[in-house]
Amino acid sequence: MSKQIRLNAFAMNCVGHLSPGLWRHPRDQQAARYTDIHYWIELAKTLERGKIDGLFLADVLGVYDVYHGNADAALSAGAQVPANDPLQLVPAMAAATEHLGFGITASVSFEHPFPFARRISTLDHLTGGRAGWNIVTSYLSSGARNLGLKQQLNHQQRYALAEEYLEVCYKLWEASWDDDAVVADRASGVYADPRKVHPIEHKGEHFEVPGFHLSQPSPQRTPVLYQAGASSRGKVFAAGNAECVFVAAPTRNILRDQVADLRRLAVEAGRQASDVLVLNQLTVIVAPTDAEALAKLEDYRQYSDREGTLALVSGWTGIDFGEYAPDQVLRHVQSDAIQSAVDAFSAADPQRQWTAAEIADYCALGGDGPLLVGSPQTVADQLQAWVEETDVDGFNLSSLVAPETFVDIVDLLVPELQARGLFKREYEQGTLRHKLFGQGDRLGASHRAAKLRRGAE
Repeated sequence: MSKQIRLNAFAMNCVGHLSPGLWRHPRDQQAARYTDIHYWIELAKTLERGKIDGLFLADVLGVYDVYHGNADAALSAGAQVPANDPLQLVPAMAAATEHLGFGITASVSFEHPFPFARRISTLDHLTGGRAGWNIVTSYLSSGARNLGLKQQLNHQQRYALAEEYLEVCYKLWEASWDDDAVVADRASGVYADPRKVHPIEHKGEHFEVPGFHLSQPSPQRTPVLYQAGASSRGKVFAAGNAECVFVAAPTRNILRDQVADLRRLAVEAGRQASDVLVLNQLTVIVAPTDAEALAKLEDYRQYSDREGTLALVSGWTGIDFGEYAPDQVLRHVQSDAIQSAVDAFSAADPQRQWTAAEIADYCALGGDGPLLVGSPQTVADQLQAWVEETDVDGFNLSSLVAPETFVDIVDLLVPELQARGLFKREYEQGTLRHKLFGQGDRLGASHRAAKLRRGAE
């Protein structure tokens, strides 16, 4: 296999991300240190030592209160609450590293695009062009209510709003300032040429933004665009906008179909199939031998929290698992939460019927993505098989005990992948976009944002 694997670390600025209860493990550091910037700096240095492509930081602006109609289970288990802002971690981590990319989750549902575009441009400047944005539309109604909305927009409405939100951001990032607008001429006293700074004059259904972008062009202008869209509508949105798409397919058959579908939709959107990198969520438990890895798995299982897990799954799917008996089979239920999460367990795999208890067990360690356990050789074999059988580009790796999971990946798994020629030994120079695609700092000409650039046909 000649294709090199992409690896992202998947984390969140909170007590516990995808494995409720694991914060109690005696070797876990994140629960006690997630408010300590030095913890995040140490993590960034570890990931860069392993040549990991990027640190992807999840976020929610709400609490998981679908389960039993309240947030008690989430609070007790530390399931993504309390949670702090991810963006504020990045400048410190970027200052301590040279190459590691940073993907920040931010919702189009709860912040106006004009100030958001400036925050991202600022981040791209401060990281030297290593910023990425994970575009989400938000799925927790609790977040909508806390921002004064009576209820969350439905699934289709959220994506319609997202399309216009991105149009505003693209205009600000790509069309507002000419490349040579900043002259910084001390002799004439002109910093920016007013003739080369342009109001975007956007007036749409959701937003009206007449003025120009407040930030001068950053190294990438538009950050690397991430999106986790695996529903039908989400895949169309991702194919037209995203450069990296995160999915959480539980089986290789499902993942193969998702990857093929995303590449087909990208071509239909006027892009190249290779313009989109697809990364599947995975959790890896790796140790020097298979036996040691299995022992570690059993050790971790002692700390998992079923109620916290069901709180997460209920929030992801919009289905109150408190209303299901443990042995009751899940049926497909239409909801306005994460449609792909519903599909993955009820409609996508016709060969299996999932009970509520099985879903809780499956998601307890690492959330709704697969769990791989074994020696470096065993896990590398499995990763290689996933890539060969599905055409996926890489993996978004979550942690169980932090930072132990990531340290094991860096010290044990990465060297094995490098020895097989499946993972890079050195970073490319340049911005995050250039490191990922090798075609420069800017969005490619086939991307819809490129068509908004001044002078573009």
